[in-house]
Amino acid sequence: MQTVFKNIKGDKLIWAIAALLAIFSFLPVYSAASNLAYIGGDGNTFGYFVKHFMHLFLGFSIMYGVHKIPYRYFRGLSMVMLPIVFVLLILTILQGTTIQGANASRWIRIPFVNMSFQTSTFAAVVLMVYIARYLSKIKDKTITFKESILPLWIPVFIILALILPSNFSTTAIIFVMACALLFLGGYPLRYLIAMGLAGVVGLALFVLIARAFPDAMPNRVDTWTSRIESFFNGEDTEEDYQIEKAKIAIASGGVVGVGSGKSIQKNFLPQSSSDFIYAIIVEEYGLLGGFALMILYMWLLFRIIIVAQKADTIFGKLLVLGVGLPIIFQAMINMAVAVELFPVTGQTLPLISSGGTSIWMTCLAIGIILSVSAKREEIIQKEKEEDGEHPLEILSETLED
Repeated sequence: MQTVFKNIKGDKLIWAIAALLAIFSFLPVYSAASNLAYIGGDGNTFGYFVKHFMHLFLGFSIMYGVHKIPYRYFRGLSMVMLPIVFVLLILTILQGTTIQGANASRWIRIPFVNMSFQTSTFAAVVLMVYIARYLSKIKDKTITFKESILPLWIPVFIILALILPSNFSTTAIIFVMACALLFLGGYPLRYLIAMGLAGVVGLALFVLIARAFPDAMPNRVDTWTSRIESFFNGEDTEEDYQIEKAKIAIASGGVVGVGSGKSIQKNFLPQSSSDFIYAIIVEEYGLLGGFALMILYMWLLFRIIIVAQKADTIFGKLLVLGVGLPIIFQAMINMAVAVELFPVTGQTLPLISSGGTSIWMTCLAIGIILSVSAKREEIIQKEKEEDGEHPLEILSETLED
């Protein structure tokens, strides 16, 4: 264990924030698991605790392994992984898993280990790395819209088209984050606006075709369109039931909360350990706990921006922003859904909610960020050693930074 800690590189504050989020997650997940244990199990909650621990253990193992990889390798890996992502997404769709006749294929089963894997979450990370690579490649070049269609937009829209039938919220988040990274990377704004409009038109056509031929193309269009319509129209649906219970939980929490493990609404919220775990956190730990959690995510955002600003290459800067900003964006969406600022999306709270793929991919993204920051540390240490500074002085200045 001492060897592991000795070899930890990168931004120490990001390591600390990730660890704090993971450690805290055991309390609400274990509390909310009682509902799952009594409804779908034998009443034993310890199994859910162990499962969450294993997901986090594997996630932090991924984080540790990835942060040891020099980040420049991710440039080439994104090209290799993109076709693999296409294949995984197609295999996911071809499974034909349906819920009430609608395509709900989001996961594939990993052979031999009996674990499920959500391919769209992995696709999002790979795509953001690929976009960062593309932007760094065309930096300081005059690029035309026609030249960017094949290397940039075709892969983006293939991935979005493969995810959309079963998961609109993830598709929308990927598209928004991709456009945000392109904007930050200097891609012409007029081209972004054009592709944004093209995306809206494409979505409208997909909805019309899906509703006109529901048997030919099973999908969940009715599910996510009804969520949006009910959100704006105030109609009573199953999602409204969840939102009402979440609001009751938040109101019950008050300022300091009812206490750890004492949530009442966890017994009524179907997704109390995943999609609506923030409501359970506020109920048990109050507004103080909810704001403290939000501050942790804002602190993580601050460190992400610092790492991006100090990265030694354009690719490093864009890579950190590309994989880091979606973590914060997803967290804000999850919290916004719990307080009814957004329609129900099914997005989890990063490093807090139960669920394997979300934890693993968040850790993968953080590992990439740490890899970039580790390279910066190596450069600084090498420069100081060449200047003849004492190792203790180097350590002191590193901690101050």
